[in-house]
Amino acid sequence: MLRNDIEITPDLVRSHGLKPDEYQRILDLIGREPTLTELGIFSAMWNEHCSYKSSKRWLRTLPTTGPKVVIGPGENAGVVDIGDGQVAVFKMESHNHPSYIEPYQGAATGVGGILRDVFTMGARPIAAMNALRFGAPDHPKTRHLVSGVVAGVGGYGNAFGVPTVGGEVNFHTRYDGNCLVNAFALGLANRDGIFLSEAKGVGLPVVYLGAKTGRDGVGGATMASAEFDDTIEEKRPTVQVGDPFTEKRLLEACLELMASGAVIAIQDMGAAGLTCSAVEMGAKGDLGIELDLDKVPVREERMTAYEMMLSESQERMLMVLEPAKEAEAKAIFAKWELDFAVVGVTTDDLRFRIRHQGEVVADLPIKDLGDQAPEYDRPWTVPPRPAPLHAADVPGPADVAAALLSMIGSPDMASRRWVFEQYDSLVQGNTAQIPGGDSGIVRVDGTTKGLAVSADVTPRYCEADPFEGGKQAVAECWRNLTAVGADPIAATDNLNFGNPEKPEIMGQFVMAIKGIGEACRALDFPIVSGNVSLYNETHGRGILPTPAIAGVGLLPEIDKRASIAFKTAGDAVLLVGGHGDHLGQSIYLREILGREDGPPPPVDLAAERRNGDFVRTLIRAGTATACHDLSDGGLGAALAEMAIAGATGARIVLDGLVPHVALFAEDQARYIVTVAAGNAEAVLADARAAGVDVERIGTVGGSELTLGDAGTISVKRLTDAHEGWFPAFMAG
Repeated sequence: MLRNDIEITPDLVRSHGLKPDEYQRILDLIGREPTLTELGIFSAMWNEHCSYKSSKRWLRTLPTTGPKVVIGPGENAGVVDIGDGQVAVFKMESHNHPSYIEPYQGAATGVGGILRDVFTMGARPIAAMNALRFGAPDHPKTRHLVSGVVAGVGGYGNAFGVPTVGGEVNFHTRYDGNCLVNAFALGLANRDGIFLSEAKGVGLPVVYLGAKTGRDGVGGATMASAEFDDTIEEKRPTVQVGDPFTEKRLLEACLELMASGAVIAIQDMGAAGLTCSAVEMGAKGDLGIELDLDKVPVREERMTAYEMMLSESQERMLMVLEPAKEAEAKAIFAKWELDFAVVGVTTDDLRFRIRHQGEVVADLPIKDLGDQAPEYDRPWTVPPRPAPLHAADVPGPADVAAALLSMIGSPDMASRRWVFEQYDSLVQGNTAQIPGGDSGIVRVDGTTKGLAVSADVTPRYCEADPFEGGKQAVAECWRNLTAVGADPIAATDNLNFGNPEKPEIMGQFVMAIKGIGEACRALDFPIVSGNVSLYNETHGRGILPTPAIAGVGLLPEIDKRASIAFKTAGDAVLLVGGHGDHLGQSIYLREILGREDGPPPPVDLAAERRNGDFVRTLIRAGTATACHDLSDGGLGAALAEMAIAGATGARIVLDGLVPHVALFAEDQARYIVTVAAGNAEAVLADARAAGVDVERIGTVGGSELTLGDAGTISVKRLTDAHEGWFPAFMAG
């Protein structure tokens, strides 16, 4: 019988994030009262962050397979085939709660964790992105959070040596008490060199790799599955501390170890640390695991078994080793000055047994820790749709040109240069397109190929209509990859929502999943990995529903790509997808009229497919001289961004159109493409034959953007407005 040194009270159970019925389930499973260490293990494995207990049934409805998918959800990262025996390995994951409590380390360790997820699979990371959401700019904590999070992302990624090539930043008062930090990493591996976490073989050594274990991050996964309140500062000790230089050495040591043939299975120690990694490896392989904590390398004295099992100290891995290779493996880690310790063994009894100081402190059924975690079909209600909003009922501004200037200099539309210039976008020497365009692009070293990456979601759309918002997140990501000339091949998701125990929040989640699934199926854009982050609430006020989608696209010939910059005077400006009239939930409505109402723009997935395929053909043929998709801010914002990027203006014709509607509507499935003037008629004829709505709306050239009769703005004024907001905000 295991000895318990502490009474397991209802308050103690509650403090571990377990509800009374969940604790009763534990008692029924093990037939006795758990030890404190066992309670901590159940708490870690059964919290929302690790068990997906509220989301599993809906995640299963997403499309996860396709002709290029090698490994879908369930491993550390998704894997897709990119030809020539190579695979792209990628995933997106949240570090929201830690980043709000301690912005620098929260964001830094978010980057470190996602990089480990990728190289645990045997891939070398070649690109990173991040999607950041903060509260209202005038909230007293926002500037502090922006400064700390951006510094943390850059501090870790730059030191590790991975280029940050894309991302997004949003501001909204609904993130005042709960910022979002979603980190993405992309790696490259050989198809025959993928490593999995499933343990195989009985009596094999279980090896601890990397940095020493400390008390940082104890209980982090449980903290990440709880709402915030006034005790938030007390949670600071649950935030991990990262060391990118140790992680860089861990990367090199792991890749060398993998090449040696010593690795049977390997798992990153992320959320819930040693507990989650050991349980997942054993349970996946239908094996038991026995650990001796006296052999775990530690950096603090008198650590308890509970602390060691729940520590989320960074830069650590767990591995099942080929016994004959132990000396060789140990020598590799000694060379890289990292810990290598045999801390356990695989068994055939399906038990998770932990010894500490000569005593057994935990003895649990290993499969039940994962397989028997509660799975909830939580009640949900369909969110009410906003009343229709007709363009004719939306007043125009006194000065359309001034409205455009105001919009592109607003917090959500202004240049993110202040952010991305703190990131090293060029390290490794393979970056072909840095942040600021529709997608980041990296070369696949030694080939003519490139990989494009983009991360997208429009939370205000998801709040108004989660189903259409979920569709739009996928469609916009697919469009951003298309707009550089890439074939979108697969995506990862990061689903950020409030408290799923509230039927209206669960309804947002369910409807967003339905929209994401419909769009992924229509666009052949499967979800191969991802993360769910729930309980993003403070004092009962939830964030905007934010199902971020990060996608990867393949450029067979990297030289055949497009950027957003206007290039050559005389080029024809073509609008693909037609003029729009949808102003509901638009930037114009919010920034100029001070309203957030109406439904979001509907997403016609057949039109997305048809228009995107046509645009990609123009880029691949070398016909398109520039391309930009239309999204936030509509046609006007896209034209302004293209003029700013190319330091070149354009003359646009809006004959017969209501200027503010034509310029600021956010209808989907649209692009601006420029082509040489002599090619315009042929492109228009090809579009008619393909059933794609394309019209010529202007000509590139000059130093001003002329918007028909609605006004003229110099490119310099546009640039100053666009570039000025972020530095001024951060300077206070």
